[in-house]
Amino acid sequence: MAELIKFEVASSIDGSQEMNLLLPPAGKQQPLLVVLHTWSAEVNSVKQAENVLPFVEERGWGLLVPNFRGPNLTTNPRAKEACASSLARQDVLDAVAAVREKYEVRSDAIFCFGGSGGGHMSLMMAAAAPELWRGVSAWCPITDLAQWHGENPNYSAHIEACCGGKPGESMAIDAEYAARSPVSHVGRLARATVWIHHGLDDPSVPCTHSLNLFCKVKYTAPGARCWLDIHPGGHDCHCDRAMEWFAQLAGNAEKKGMELTK
Repeated sequence: MAELIKFEVASSIDGSQEMNLLLPPAGKQQPLLVVLHTWSAEVNSVKQAENVLPFVEERGWGLLVPNFRGPNLTTNPRAKEACASSLARQDVLDAVAAVREKYEVRSDAIFCFGGSGGGHMSLMMAAAAPELWRGVSAWCPITDLAQWHGENPNYSAHIEACCGGKPGESMAIDAEYAARSPVSHVGRLARATVWIHHGLDDPSVPCTHSLNLFCKVKYTAPGARCWLDIHPGGHDCHCDRAMEWFAQLAGNAEKKGMELTK
């Protein structure tokens, strides 16, 4: 199995050199898969990237794993810059732009995938650049940080480190919680192609996060290309299902006029 190479990209906001992992596409005009790390992980410990390597290698796709300021933890000295901050979101966009500048990536086949904290970030990236992604696959995502703060005490301190305090402490802190939560970006999410998956019995992030967001998107835009899968299970992420969907979308993109399907 191929090894990912380190690939540094300067932030277009603050100039910080941000590390990414990259498997370059095998040839010209290949799709690009962007895998986003989980809440407590960082770029060097992304199991999901290992799980999708056989898929992208077999097809010759490119694989990009951005760090976007590291884990969303109190132990991260840059916690306020992590957790879907404007800097973190731009890190992902800058990394994608750098790969596209260096390699001839298919502009109609760029995909985003993440689970848990990566699912949260994948939805934030769908809202940040809805036209960029051919498809976004989000698994067991946190969609409302203020809500999750009260639901899972194991993560409340980490959320506070990222957002600057507890919900309700100040208008500025509440604004941070909102800006970093997908439920605050429903209008832009409705312009993206998104499939959300969540285990019915998820003990870490209640499935109501995904259900509530999906209902808001469909209420805002009934024709939105957004699907929801509430399945038996817990806090899980099925890479194979996401990859199958991406492969279908990549194939459909080559057939002009074909309607997007699941």
